[in-house]
Amino acid sequence: MWAARMQTLLQIVYPPRCLTCGGLVETDFGLCASCWRDTDFVTGLVCDGCGVPLPGQSDHAEHCDDCLTIARPWAQGRAALLYKDAARRMVLALKHGDRQDIARPAARWMARTTRPILRDDMLVVPVPLHLWRHLSRRYNQSALLAEHLAHELALDWCPDALQRTEHTRPLDGKTRNERFEVLSGVITVPALRADLVAERPVLLVDDVMTSGATLAAAAEACLAAGATEVCVSVLARVAKDA
Repeated sequence: MWAARMQTLLQIVYPPRCLTCGGLVETDFGLCASCWRDTDFVTGLVCDGCGVPLPGQSDHAEHCDDCLTIARPWAQGRAALLYKDAARRMVLALKHGDRQDIARPAARWMARTTRPILRDDMLVVPVPLHLWRHLSRRYNQSALLAEHLAHELALDWCPDALQRTEHTRPLDGKTRNERFEVLSGVITVPALRADLVAERPVLLVDDVMTSGATLAAAAEACLAAGATEVCVSVLARVAKDA
């Protein structure tokens, strides 16, 4: 009873706010009606490789043009949102605005789309930041998503199963080929985590998929360390019309 009264008092003093615009909402970690309409949740038929929405319906796995053109080192991939409008604002707030509170509801959205591609004994692994970038940002947004996603899906997770060995320059504005070239071989599984990754499927987690170069480098590192299979789950997917 005391806990319930305290919760009521806290809601009076600090009423729930929308994750994106800060407007009043009914529950914590929610979106107001306007921001909900402005958020493109991924539903319906999607590419089995990257999770981008596809037109029409199908009874079997379909792939987008990119996944038909590029050899993905992972088996399946899913995304919760399209990287535009409110979703873009949330990703940037999580990544650069210290809005760590966004990770928890975001992981719930990711869990909804990711459940169909889960494997037995799957290990959830975040895409790593280089040490210097991690220190400057103070946290890895992908690790926050991975932790909450693993909790939602009742899976094991490891925040440092991968490491970034080089401090690569920013990828903004680079072409697809340039992104792949910059990231080739810069992500590895450290020796202390090799036994954890070997002989089990891995679910890679990141905040955004653009070309897929970062996820490809991470997936290749997991496979080189003996992972049986790799799937990917991202909060948002950049689409061609985004």
